[in-house]
Amino acid sequence: MTLTLCIFANLKILTAIIVLLFIGTTDLYAQEMEGIVFDTYTKQRVPRVYIYNMANDEMRYNNKRGEFSIKANPGDTLIAVVKGYHSDTTVVHSEKPVIIFNLSRATIWLDEVSIVARRSPQQILEERKRDYSSAYKEGNPGSLFSAGPTGAGLSIDALYSLLSRRGKNARFLQDMIQREYENNVIDARFTQAVVRQLTNLSGGALEDFMQQYRPTYHFIMQANDYELGKYIQSSYNMYRKNPGAYRLQPLPRKSPKTEKVEIERLKPN
Repeated sequence: MTLTLCIFANLKILTAIIVLLFIGTTDLYAQEMEGIVFDTYTKQRVPRVYIYNMANDEMRYNNKRGEFSIKANPGDTLIAVVKGYHSDTTVVHSEKPVIIFNLSRATIWLDEVSIVARRSPQQILEERKRDYSSAYKEGNPGSLFSAGPTGAGLSIDALYSLLSRRGKNARFLQDMIQREYENNVIDARFTQAVVRQLTNLSGGALEDFMQQYRPTYHFIMQANDYELGKYIQSSYNMYRKNPGAYRLQPLPRKSPKTEKVEIERLKPN
């Protein structure tokens, strides 16, 4: 009985050794596979991607050119993970010498539009303030109460600026400059290039859509690129269902009333 147990124990040990040797041999003969990671939309290479082999726990990062090498055998499953993209998996095939990953962004991607020699909305605002500095001086009445040697009282200058015609005109000009600034902020992000990219609209249809679904200044200030992209796409879906839902109707044309005037001619004597 003792001899049987001893033989059984030795067989278990021998089996374990064979399994370990097989695993080690498999890892030893794993090939060094090469691959590249691409952005599905832009077709550009994506760097700093984490590559993981589920079969042998091998893990690597690709380089700045999007290239990587990792130990793998045909049939192994590889996973690619990087911030800002959905993870992707692929199976290694012996007939494919290069492993290709195509990653999809986790957010809507808005292409950067290069604008040469174009001033920012803030730069235009500061320029307007310099050009019309007198309007800002006259339009801001300041505190209506002033303190002097004889005590506190009404500020005559502030009261005059508040009630005078020049003060009102100056504040009206300030409002115009502020509205121009807000529209410039909207135009800087809600551009034809961005809308065309997400909707494929062009020409008159593009201008019509942008006029009807122009976002507000407050939305533009609060929304990030992803939220702006979602807004454009959802607005485009509504535009397709009803292209004229928010279109401004032309003003009715009224012809001036004409009255028939009869002139009595004088008869000669």
